[in-house]
Amino acid sequence: MLQPKRVRRRKVQKGKGNMKGNSYRGHQLAFGMFGIKALDQDLITSRQIEAARIAATRYMKRQGQLWIRIFPDKPITKKPLEVRMGKGKGAPEYFVAVVKPGRIMFEIGGVSQEIAKEALRLAAQKLPVKTKFIVARDYANV
Repeated sequence: MLQPKRVRRRKVQKGKGNMKGNSYRGHQLAFGMFGIKALDQDLITSRQIEAARIAATRYMKRQGQLWIRIFPDKPITKKPLEVRMGKGKGAPEYFVAVVKPGRIMFEIGGVSQEIAKEALRLAAQKLPVKTKFIVARDYANV
């Protein structure tokens, strides 16, 4: 599963403001001809990203290429079960990626549009956000 090799801060604040607005980075296709774009915001765990990656690559049967455009770099902490309030913040449990509307999450290249659409549909089922299938403008010319 994806997680950072090292982090500057072991525990970070939750932050309500980091989910506001649209994505101003990573909102255009950069690698492949097809992709899925987030239509709402959420925190996506490394397990969900991995499940989506496996679903897409299984359907493509090792043809084409898949790019993951999001990375889980935010640690989420959790206190143990049945522990009273207070006594500090809990230990880091897992990592999430903050996804805003407009963010491209996965890209596919080297396969036909039908295969890419179905592979990305299967990947999108594993994610907690609504998504939209997008195609590069220069696809018709290729």
